[in-house]
Amino acid sequence: MILYLHGFRSSPRSFKARVLQERMAAAGRAGDLICPQLPASPKAAMELALLLAGRHAPHNLSIVGSSLGGFYATWLAERLDVPAVLLNPAVDPLKNLESHVGVTTNWHSDEPFEFRRDYIDELAELKVARITRPERYFLIAATGDEVLDYRDMVAHYEGARQHVIEGSDHAISEFPQYVDDVLAFCQPHADWSQGKAAS
Repeated sequence: MILYLHGFRSSPRSFKARVLQERMAAAGRAGDLICPQLPASPKAAMELALLLAGRHAPHNLSIVGSSLGGFYATWLAERLDVPAVLLNPAVDPLKNLESHVGVTTNWHSDEPFEFRRDYIDELAELKVARITRPERYFLIAATGDEVLDYRDMVAHYEGARQHVIEGSDHAISEFPQYVDDVLAFCQPHADWSQGKAAS
């Protein structure tokens, strides 16, 4: 099973989530993906993720996290001892999200939600100061990320498998080029050749 965790203000309808969904469906593996809508509260988001992950971890679970979802994925990977792929992950979202306290909207629905000040404290509780097993992680970082600094990502996941994309953007617009590498890391013994031409 693969648990996909989207970023701040995002949803299961995000670009990378849909690419992953479509690729897995083409390979006949649509049922192997868990892609929840995460609550705004980091504490509630991780409670939901642990509930969804608990029945599969540690032997049948990998996590893919994008942006804030990458921050969450790191905490979960350390806690559950499972592999994680990090797509332009937030390393220290406390400084980035301080300015978003208040009512904001979801990117894909314009539905309003409140990001409360105490959520910053909840994020602090989830911060992993140093990863323990670098081989557990696969980092994909873009030098052209307009939101987060890829150098922070490269330093934080030192020793992990890393692919640094020259240019690109925070969304990793070329993600279809990398989705098979992501899946191969998550499920190294699976055959992803099925449906490849359709992806």
